[in-house]
Amino acid sequence: MHSESLSALDDRTRQIFRAIVESFLDTGDPVGSRNISRLLPRSLSPASVRNVMADLEQIGLIYAPHTSAGRLPTELGLRMFVDSFLETGELSAGERSRIEAEVRARGDDTSVENLLTEASQMLSGMSHGAGVVLAAKADVRLRHVEFVRLEPTKALVVLVSDSGSVENRVIDIPNGLPASALTEASNYLNAHIHGRTLSEARAELERLADARRKEIDALTDKVIADGVATWSGAAQDAPTLIVRGRSNLLDNLTATEDLERVRMLFDDLEAKTDLIQLLGLAEGGEGVRIFIGSENKLFSMSGSSLIVAPFQDSADQVVGVLGVIGPTRLNYARVIPAVDYTAQLIGQLVGRKG
Repeated sequence: MHSESLSALDDRTRQIFRAIVESFLDTGDPVGSRNISRLLPRSLSPASVRNVMADLEQIGLIYAPHTSAGRLPTELGLRMFVDSFLETGELSAGERSRIEAEVRARGDDTSVENLLTEASQMLSGMSHGAGVVLAAKADVRLRHVEFVRLEPTKALVVLVSDSGSVENRVIDIPNGLPASALTEASNYLNAHIHGRTLSEARAELERLADARRKEIDALTDKVIADGVATWSGAAQDAPTLIVRGRSNLLDNLTATEDLERVRMLFDDLEAKTDLIQLLGLAEGGEGVRIFIGSENKLFSMSGSSLIVAPFQDSADQVVGVLGVIGPTRLNYARVIPAVDYTAQLIGQLVGRKG
Protein backbone atom coordinates (compact mmCIF):
# COMPACT_ATOMS: atom_id res chain seq x y z
CA MET A 1 0.00 0.00 0.00
CA HIS A 2 2.90 2.33 0.75
CA SER A 3 4.40 1.97 -2.73
CA GLU A 4 1.01 2.40 -4.40
CA SER A 5 0.38 5.60 -2.46
CA LEU A 6 3.88 6.85 -3.21
CA SER A 7 3.63 6.22 -6.96
CA ALA A 8 0.36 8.20 -7.03
CA LEU A 9 2.05 11.41 -5.83
CA ASP A 10 3.43 13.98 -8.23
CA ASP A 11 6.19 16.39 -7.18
CA ARG A 12 3.81 19.10 -5.97
CA THR A 13 1.79 16.60 -3.92
CA ARG A 14 4.99 15.16 -2.43
CA GLN A 15 6.11 18.64 -1.37
CA ILE A 16 2.80 19.38 0.32
CA PHE A 17 2.69 15.98 2.04
CA ARG A 18 6.26 16.40 3.26
CA ALA A 19 5.51 19.91 4.58
CA ILE A 20 2.49 18.60 6.52
CA VAL A 21 4.49 15.80 8.17
CA GLU A 22 7.52 17.97 8.96
CA SER A 23 5.24 20.60 10.52
CA PHE A 24 3.60 17.90 12.65
CA LEU A 25 6.96 16.50 13.78
CA ASP A 26 8.09 20.03 14.66
CA THR A 27 5.01 21.31 16.48
CA GLY A 28 2.64 18.38 17.02
CA ASP A 29 -0.23 20.61 15.82
CA PRO A 30 -2.54 20.29 12.82
CA VAL A 31 -1.52 22.53 9.93
CA GLY A 32 -3.83 24.35 7.52
CA SER A 33 -3.55 25.14 3.83
CA ARG A 34 -2.60 28.78 4.40
CA ASN A 35 0.43 27.87 6.52
CA ILE A 36 1.44 25.10 4.13
CA SER A 37 1.38 27.51 1.18
CA ARG A 38 3.87 29.69 3.06
CA LEU A 39 6.18 26.72 3.73
CA LEU A 40 6.46 25.59 0.10
CA PRO A 41 9.53 26.49 -1.96
CA ARG A 42 7.32 27.71 -4.83
CA SER A 43 4.25 29.88 -4.63
CA LEU A 44 0.96 28.01 -4.47
CA SER A 45 -2.40 29.38 -3.41
CA PRO A 46 -4.14 28.07 -0.27
CA ALA A 47 -7.00 26.90 -2.51
CA SER A 48 -4.61 24.78 -4.60
CA VAL A 49 -3.06 23.39 -1.42
CA ARG A 50 -6.54 22.49 -0.10
CA ASN A 51 -7.27 20.50 -3.27
CA VAL A 52 -4.05 18.52 -2.87
CA MET A 53 -4.75 17.99 0.84
CA ALA A 54 -8.15 16.56 -0.07
CA ASP A 55 -6.43 14.06 -2.37
CA LEU A 56 -3.94 13.11 0.37
CA GLU A 57 -6.80 12.60 2.79
CA GLN A 58 -8.64 10.39 0.31
CA ILE A 59 -5.69 8.01 -0.04
CA GLY A 60 -5.29 7.81 3.74
CA LEU A 61 -2.06 9.74 4.29
CA ILE A 62 -3.50 12.66 6.30
CA TYR A 63 -6.67 13.30 8.29
CA ALA A 64 -8.57 16.12 9.96
CA PRO A 65 -8.82 15.86 13.77
CA HIS A 66 -12.20 16.93 15.06
CA THR A 67 -10.76 19.91 16.93
CA SER A 68 -9.27 21.71 13.94
CA ALA A 69 -9.59 22.54 10.26
CA GLY A 70 -5.91 21.65 9.86
CA ARG A 71 -4.51 18.24 8.94
CA LEU A 72 -2.23 15.67 10.59
CA PRO A 73 -0.47 12.65 9.08
CA THR A 74 -2.05 9.25 9.66
CA GLU A 75 0.07 6.33 10.86
CA LEU A 76 0.24 5.18 7.24
CA GLY A 77 1.41 8.66 6.26
CA LEU A 78 4.10 8.65 8.96
CA ARG A 79 5.29 5.22 7.85
CA MET A 80 5.50 6.39 4.24
CA PHE A 81 7.37 9.54 5.27
CA VAL A 82 9.88 7.55 7.34
CA ASP A 83 10.41 4.99 4.58
CA SER A 84 10.53 7.36 1.60
CA PHE A 85 11.28 10.94 2.62
CA LEU A 86 13.19 10.92 5.89
CA GLU A 87 16.82 11.95 5.63
CA THR A 88 19.00 10.68 8.48
CA GLY A 89 22.59 11.85 8.38
CA GLU A 90 25.61 10.52 10.21
CA LEU A 91 26.23 11.66 13.77
CA SER A 92 29.01 14.20 14.13
CA ALA A 93 32.19 13.29 16.00
CA GLY A 94 31.04 15.55 18.84
CA GLU A 95 27.66 13.81 19.09
CA ARG A 96 29.30 10.38 19.15
CA SER A 97 31.68 11.54 21.89
CA ARG A 98 28.79 12.89 23.98
CA ILE A 99 26.89 9.62 23.68
CA GLU A 100 29.96 7.60 24.70
CA ALA A 101 30.68 9.93 27.64
CA GLU A 102 27.12 9.59 28.97
CA VAL A 103 26.98 5.81 28.52
CA ARG A 104 30.33 5.44 30.30
CA ALA A 105 29.47 7.97 33.00
CA ARG A 106 30.39 5.57 35.80
CA GLY A 107 33.79 4.70 34.37
CA ASP A 108 35.37 1.65 32.75
CA ASP A 109 34.86 -0.58 35.81
CA THR A 110 31.07 -0.35 35.73
CA SER A 111 29.02 -3.54 35.35
CA VAL A 112 27.19 -4.49 32.16
CA GLU A 113 23.85 -3.71 33.80
CA ASN A 114 25.06 -0.23 34.78
CA LEU A 115 26.22 0.36 31.20
CA LEU A 116 22.77 -0.61 29.93
CA THR A 117 21.07 1.63 32.49
CA GLU A 118 23.22 4.59 31.47
CA ALA A 119 22.45 3.91 27.80
CA SER A 120 18.71 3.83 28.54
CA GLN A 121 18.97 7.09 30.51
CA MET A 122 20.99 8.77 27.75
CA LEU A 123 18.51 7.76 25.02
CA SER A 124 15.66 9.05 27.15
CA GLY A 125 17.30 12.44 27.62
CA MET A 126 18.29 12.77 23.97
CA SER A 127 14.88 11.80 22.56
CA HIS A 128 12.59 13.28 25.26
CA GLY A 129 10.93 9.87 25.26
CA ALA A 130 11.51 6.73 27.32
CA GLY A 131 14.78 4.85 26.81
CA VAL A 132 14.43 1.08 26.85
CA VAL A 133 16.94 -1.79 26.90
CA LEU A 134 16.30 -5.53 26.79
CA ALA A 135 19.33 -7.75 27.36
CA ALA A 136 20.10 -11.36 28.03
CA LYS A 137 20.82 -11.93 31.69
CA ALA A 138 24.54 -11.51 32.24
CA ASP A 139 26.30 -14.89 32.13
CA VAL A 140 28.91 -14.28 34.85
CA ARG A 141 32.08 -16.34 35.24
CA LEU A 142 32.12 -18.74 38.15
CA ARG A 143 34.67 -18.95 40.93
CA HIS A 144 33.37 -21.42 43.50
CA VAL A 145 30.46 -23.72 44.35
CA GLU A 146 29.71 -25.23 47.74
CA PHE A 147 26.98 -27.55 49.06
CA VAL A 148 25.84 -27.02 52.67
CA ARG A 149 23.39 -29.42 54.32
CA LEU A 150 20.43 -27.63 55.90
CA GLU A 151 18.40 -30.65 57.04
CA PRO A 152 18.34 -34.38 56.20
CA THR A 153 16.69 -33.85 52.78
CA LYS A 154 17.68 -30.24 51.96
CA ALA A 155 20.98 -28.62 51.02
CA LEU A 156 22.00 -25.06 50.18
CA VAL A 157 23.96 -24.53 46.94
CA VAL A 158 26.22 -21.47 47.21
CA LEU A 159 27.52 -20.07 43.92
CA VAL A 160 30.24 -17.40 43.96
CA SER A 161 31.08 -15.49 40.74
CA ASP A 162 34.39 -13.95 39.69
CA SER A 163 32.92 -10.53 40.49
CA GLY A 164 32.31 -11.65 44.09
CA SER A 165 28.52 -11.85 43.85
CA VAL A 166 26.94 -14.73 45.77
CA GLU A 167 23.72 -16.57 44.95
CA ASN A 168 22.05 -19.29 46.99
CA ARG A 169 19.59 -21.99 46.01
CA VAL A 170 17.98 -24.80 48.04
CA ILE A 171 17.88 -28.29 46.52
CA ASP A 172 16.44 -31.61 47.61
CA ILE A 173 18.96 -34.34 48.51
CA PRO A 174 18.43 -38.05 49.21
CA ASN A 175 17.69 -38.84 52.84
CA GLY A 176 20.79 -40.24 54.50
CA LEU A 177 23.23 -38.78 51.95
CA PRO A 178 26.68 -38.83 53.61
CA ALA A 179 28.51 -35.53 54.18
CA SER A 180 31.36 -36.89 52.05
CA ALA A 181 29.04 -36.90 48.99
CA LEU A 182 28.39 -33.15 49.34
CA THR A 183 32.12 -32.52 49.70
CA GLU A 184 32.88 -34.67 46.67
CA ALA A 185 30.21 -32.88 44.61
CA SER A 186 31.69 -29.49 45.56
CA ASN A 187 35.23 -30.60 44.71
CA TYR A 188 34.21 -32.05 41.37
CA LEU A 189 32.30 -28.93 40.28
CA ASN A 190 35.06 -26.57 41.40
CA ALA A 191 37.60 -28.56 39.39
CA HIS A 192 35.55 -28.18 36.20
CA ILE A 193 33.65 -24.87 36.36
CA HIS A 194 36.23 -22.37 37.65
CA GLY A 195 36.53 -19.42 35.24
CA ARG A 196 33.69 -20.62 33.00
CA THR A 197 30.33 -18.97 32.45
CA LEU A 198 27.30 -20.92 33.59
CA SER A 199 26.40 -21.92 30.03
CA GLU A 200 30.00 -23.03 29.41
CA ALA A 201 29.98 -24.97 32.68
CA ARG A 202 26.75 -26.76 31.72
CA ALA A 203 28.22 -27.72 28.34
CA GLU A 204 31.44 -29.00 29.95
CA LEU A 205 29.58 -31.09 32.53
CA GLU A 206 27.38 -32.56 29.81
CA ARG A 207 30.48 -33.46 27.81
CA LEU A 208 31.98 -35.19 30.85
CA ALA A 209 28.77 -36.97 31.92
CA ASP A 210 29.81 -40.49 30.92
CA ALA A 211 33.30 -40.20 32.41
CA ARG A 212 31.92 -38.70 35.62
CA ARG A 213 29.62 -41.66 36.26
CA LYS A 214 32.64 -43.95 36.23
CA GLU A 215 34.49 -41.77 38.77
CA ILE A 216 31.79 -41.05 41.36
CA ASP A 217 28.72 -42.80 42.72
CA ALA A 218 25.17 -42.20 41.55
CA LEU A 219 24.06 -40.19 44.60
CA THR A 220 26.93 -37.72 44.27
CA ASP A 221 26.26 -37.43 40.54
CA LYS A 222 22.62 -36.58 41.28
CA VAL A 223 23.71 -33.81 43.69
CA ILE A 224 25.97 -32.34 40.98
CA ALA A 225 23.19 -32.45 38.37
CA ASP A 226 20.61 -30.94 40.73
CA GLY A 227 23.05 -28.25 41.87
CA VAL A 228 23.70 -27.08 38.31
CA ALA A 229 20.02 -27.34 37.36
CA THR A 230 19.07 -24.78 40.03
CA TRP A 231 20.53 -22.06 37.77
CA SER A 232 18.78 -23.31 34.66
CA GLY A 233 15.22 -22.22 35.43
CA ALA A 234 13.21 -19.74 33.39
CA ALA A 235 13.29 -17.10 36.13
CA GLN A 236 17.07 -17.07 36.16
CA ASP A 237 17.31 -17.00 32.35
CA ALA A 238 14.71 -14.24 31.92
CA PRO A 239 16.09 -11.18 30.15
CA THR A 240 16.80 -7.90 31.92
CA LEU A 241 14.38 -5.09 30.99
CA ILE A 242 15.36 -1.48 31.77
CA VAL A 243 13.04 1.49 31.08
CA ARG A 244 14.13 5.05 31.93
CA GLY A 245 12.50 8.44 31.41
CA ARG A 246 8.81 7.64 31.54
CA SER A 247 8.18 11.11 33.01
CA ASN A 248 9.36 12.63 29.70
CA LEU A 249 6.21 11.27 28.13
CA LEU A 250 4.13 13.53 30.38
CA ASP A 251 5.78 16.72 29.11
CA ASN A 252 3.88 19.14 26.85
CA LEU A 253 0.55 17.35 27.02
CA THR A 254 -2.07 19.69 25.59
CA ALA A 255 -5.30 17.72 25.63
CA THR A 256 -7.21 15.24 27.74
CA GLU A 257 -6.82 12.59 25.01
CA ASP A 258 -3.03 13.08 25.17
CA LEU A 259 -3.07 12.32 28.88
CA GLU A 260 -5.22 9.26 28.28
CA ARG A 261 -2.83 8.10 25.55
CA VAL A 262 0.17 8.33 27.89
CA ARG A 263 -1.76 6.62 30.69
CA MET A 264 -2.38 3.70 28.35
CA LEU A 265 1.28 3.70 27.34
CA PHE A 266 2.31 3.46 31.00
CA ASP A 267 -0.03 0.48 31.33
CA ASP A 268 1.65 -1.02 28.27
CA LEU A 269 5.09 -0.56 29.81
CA GLU A 270 3.94 -2.36 32.94
CA ALA A 271 3.03 -5.37 30.78
CA LYS A 272 6.67 -6.38 30.58
CA THR A 273 5.99 -9.72 28.94
CA ASP A 274 4.38 -8.03 25.93
CA LEU A 275 7.18 -5.46 25.73
CA ILE A 276 9.82 -8.20 25.87
CA GLN A 277 8.04 -10.01 23.03
CA LEU A 278 7.93 -6.82 20.96
CA LEU A 279 11.58 -5.99 21.54
CA GLY A 280 12.39 -9.58 20.67
CA LEU A 281 11.11 -8.90 17.14
CA ALA A 282 14.05 -6.55 16.67
CA GLU A 283 16.59 -9.25 17.51
CA GLY A 284 15.92 -11.04 14.26
CA GLY A 285 16.97 -8.16 12.00
CA GLU A 286 20.01 -6.03 11.42
CA GLY A 287 20.10 -2.31 12.08
CA VAL A 288 17.33 -0.04 13.29
CA ARG A 289 13.69 -1.19 13.33
CA ILE A 290 10.84 1.32 13.54
CA PHE A 291 7.33 0.46 14.78
CA ILE A 292 4.70 3.19 14.41
CA GLY A 293 1.42 3.17 16.31
CA SER A 294 -0.86 0.23 15.54
CA GLU A 295 1.87 -1.56 13.57
CA ASN A 296 2.40 -3.37 16.84
CA LYS A 297 -0.43 -4.56 19.06
CA LEU A 298 1.29 -3.44 22.26
CA PHE A 299 1.04 0.26 21.35
CA SER A 300 -2.10 0.08 19.21
CA MET A 301 -4.16 2.01 21.75
CA SER A 302 -1.59 4.51 22.94
CA GLY A 303 -0.44 5.59 19.49
CA SER A 304 3.26 5.42 20.28
CA SER A 305 6.38 4.76 18.23
CA LEU A 306 9.27 2.45 19.03
CA ILE A 307 12.74 2.82 17.47
CA VAL A 308 15.09 -0.05 18.36
CA ALA A 309 18.30 -1.73 17.23
CA PRO A 310 19.97 -5.00 18.32
CA PHE A 311 23.47 -5.12 19.82
CA GLN A 312 25.95 -7.98 19.65
CA ASP A 313 28.72 -9.43 21.79
CA SER A 314 32.30 -10.12 20.69
CA ALA A 315 31.16 -13.37 19.04
CA ASP A 316 28.65 -11.43 16.87
CA GLN A 317 25.74 -12.99 18.76
CA VAL A 318 22.73 -10.73 19.38
CA VAL A 319 22.52 -10.30 23.16
CA GLY A 320 19.95 -7.52 23.44
CA VAL A 321 18.11 -4.59 21.90
CA LEU A 322 17.89 -0.94 22.88
CA GLY A 323 15.94 2.07 21.74
CA VAL A 324 13.35 4.74 22.39
CA ILE A 325 9.59 4.73 23.02
CA GLY A 326 7.69 7.96 22.51
CA PRO A 327 4.82 9.69 20.76
CA THR A 328 4.53 9.22 17.00
CA ARG A 329 5.98 12.70 16.51
CA LEU A 330 9.44 11.65 17.66
CA ASN A 331 12.38 13.40 15.99
CA TYR A 332 13.07 10.38 13.76
CA ALA A 333 15.96 12.03 11.90
CA ARG A 334 17.84 12.54 15.17
CA VAL A 335 16.77 9.45 17.11
CA ILE A 336 17.41 6.81 14.42
CA PRO A 337 21.17 7.45 13.99
CA ALA A 338 21.59 7.90 17.76
CA VAL A 339 19.94 4.52 18.48
CA ASP A 340 22.04 2.89 15.75
CA TYR A 341 25.32 4.29 17.10
CA THR A 342 24.43 3.50 20.73
CA ALA A 343 23.70 -0.13 19.81
CA GLN A 344 27.11 -0.40 18.12
CA LEU A 345 28.81 1.23 21.12
CA ILE A 346 27.08 -1.00 23.68
CA GLY A 347 28.00 -4.05 21.61
CA GLN A 348 31.66 -3.05 21.73
CA LEU A 349 31.61 -2.35 25.48
CA VAL A 350 29.65 -5.50 26.38
CA GLY A 351 31.94 -7.57 24.15
CA ARG A 352 34.99 -6.13 25.85
CA LYS A 353 33.63 -7.02 29.28
CA GLY A 354 32.73 -10.51 28.07
